[in-house]
Amino acid sequence: MLSKKKTMEMLNVIAEMFPDAECELNYRNPFDLTIAVLLSAQCTDATVNRVTASLFEKYHTPHDYLSVPLEELMEDIRSIGLYRNKAKNIQSLCRILLDEYEGQVPKEHAELVKLPGVGRKTANVVVSVAFGVPALAVDTHVERVSKRLGICPWKDNVTEVEATLCRQVPEERWTKTHHQLIFFGRYHCTAKNPKCNECPLLSDCREGKKRKKVLVGEE
Repeated sequence: MLSKKKTMEMLNVIAEMFPDAECELNYRNPFDLTIAVLLSAQCTDATVNRVTASLFEKYHTPHDYLSVPLEELMEDIRSIGLYRNKAKNIQSLCRILLDEYEGQVPKEHAELVKLPGVGRKTANVVVSVAFGVPALAVDTHVERVSKRLGICPWKDNVTEVEATLCRQVPEERWTKTHHQLIFFGRYHCTAKNPKCNECPLLSDCREGKKRKKVLVGEE
């Protein structure tokens, strides 16, 4: 695992590459954002945004999602992966919001994770993006990049990756670092064809150096 100094040097390079990184999900308020992040599990933000373009025109409040049969909501999000379970979770979540939170999304992380379909990652995104509370959500991009760069061990689960990053990164940078790592993983250090040869972190990246050796050996 890298030292805090080395970690921050690498993250500063990524910050220079993607200074304007931010949440790419479309939303109007904390409730919309919660629905969008719930839908984004095992699905791209681009796909979610295509679906929510019409979804958010039709549904505005928790009551709206409960005013239609489950089958109708399933049909509305059919192009989203795991749409059946997600539709059930949305309606269950909306019922709880109305019964226990006066129809409002709670601001507290501990309350958010109690909601159906809302795991730790979703709660971190909601508190940081919607409410401005420092948090560092770990999605597939953040996990992949953190392990490739050697910030975290390969064996670590997402909770351990989050804990390591939160120890290494100053709290006031958690939210921005989350978005910058996502952009780096989504547009540069991609899963299948990372841009290793043009990466400013190649000399420090264990994954990049390994890939380069393989390519040289094939020549």
